[in-house]
Amino acid sequence: MKGQKNPGVAQKYGEFQSNKRSNAFGKSKDIACQMAFLSAIIALQERAVREGGNAVIDIYSNTNTKNKVYESAEKFNCISGAVTANVSLKGTVVKLK
Repeated sequence: MKGQKNPGVAQKYGEFQSNKRSNAFGKSKDIACQMAFLSAIIALQERAVREGGNAVIDIYSNTNTKNKVYESAEKFNCISGAVTANVSLKGTVVKLK
């Protein structure tokens, strides 16, 4: 997440976005948001592999509806309703030293 230290970057491949939703029906907001967050993180990691990188650094939340940025080393932003939860993340794909 943005603000966490990393061992050093050998090569940058660019910044990429992942926007994932989860089914929130019958689930607590926390569970639905955690599921959407995990899906978004997995998608970013898969993108890193496709690009030739081995990590995603400086990950932050980006609310799609108003393009609001939320940066935290420990937290993320989630929009949750009665039916779905949505997490949108951006991060920089890199190859670490």
